[in-house]
Amino acid sequence: MTGRCPVRDEPRSMRVGLVIYGDLSAASGGFLYDRMLADALRRGGDTVEVISFPWKGYGTCLLQNMDRGLRSALLGWTGDLLLQDELNHPSLFLLNRAFRRSRTVPVISIVHHLRSSEQNPVFARGVYRRIERAYLRSVDGFVFNSRATRGSVERLIGGPVQGIVATPGGDRLGPLPTEQEILRRCSEKGPLRVLFVGNIIPRKGLIDVIDALGKIPSPLWRLTIAGSRGMSPAYATDVDRAVAARGLGSNVRVTGQLDDAQLAEAYRTHHVLAVPSQYEGFGIVYLEAMGFGVVPIGSRTGGAAEVIEHLKSGCLVPPGDTRALADAIAGLAADRAFLHALAREARRRFCAFPGWEPGMSAVREHLHDLVRRKGARRG
Repeated sequence: MTGRCPVRDEPRSMRVGLVIYGDLSAASGGFLYDRMLADALRRGGDTVEVISFPWKGYGTCLLQNMDRGLRSALLGWTGDLLLQDELNHPSLFLLNRAFRRSRTVPVISIVHHLRSSEQNPVFARGVYRRIERAYLRSVDGFVFNSRATRGSVERLIGGPVQGIVATPGGDRLGPLPTEQEILRRCSEKGPLRVLFVGNIIPRKGLIDVIDALGKIPSPLWRLTIAGSRGMSPAYATDVDRAVAARGLGSNVRVTGQLDDAQLAEAYRTHHVLAVPSQYEGFGIVYLEAMGFGVVPIGSRTGGAAEVIEHLKSGCLVPPGDTRALADAIAGLAADRAFLHALAREARRRFCAFPGWEPGMSAVREHLHDLVRRKGARRG
């Protein structure tokens, strides 16, 4: 014996398929997570091939399970590992069964949040639950963005599942402000600068923000809305009407979708991030804002509570409770010392998360281990 510790073999490169809707560059936290994971796999020497399905609405996507072209694209793919964004579940809940009959390749689902966790009419929620449950049972394992997301999957399936929890990072933007700069911003006199960041869709709760701000005297606040209007044009129009109906136009600025440099600048110049979503599996936007010492306000449901510590590093309100949201914003506008205390703790909380690189590297190692075990069983 030489006394040397055994050296673990470096994992061989893998050929990975990644199933998504549309373009991987789409603006949402889920697509950002998928991009970061794909980048980590490629940096490690793996090949990632995007298999894109068209998004045509939930009902039409159910029919994609029978679409000859999409079936051919999926069933004809060969490689070591198939990753699927769980968003694609209506297109895959039957198609996965055919794939697994013809392939021994592991199928892993990346779950950001379940559609059945959102607030929907009772009938629609029941349909979503049945389709999602069938899909979740059609895969071999999972990558979760939070413990809350893992819990929602286990409750829907009815038992424990195989997978890894890897929280998103908030460290892709920068440079971050210093503690002194955060203090200076919080101590400024004038209106509280409130920021909303996200796609303009019903789930994100933007009209709730507008309703809440309408309860607060207008000299005390200003709102910036940063996000794409293209995903739900009808809701974006409802937002415009809500602003006009309350006479808030002079207090509200709409920027559209921001690039990374513009988003970082928005965080540097605002006090509060208000995104009271009906449900977030994690909420990358909260963590990114906290890195800049911006106080986040989110909803109590889903994974936001894993990021935001209520009245310590931010505020959590019941979804849809505009009175509670108004009270939280008004309290921060009136008490700048409290605003600074939360901003300081928000920055500390941000620093407690591992960041994108270690998180995605852990997922890559997990996936390689899974493929090795699968290969050993076949051997």
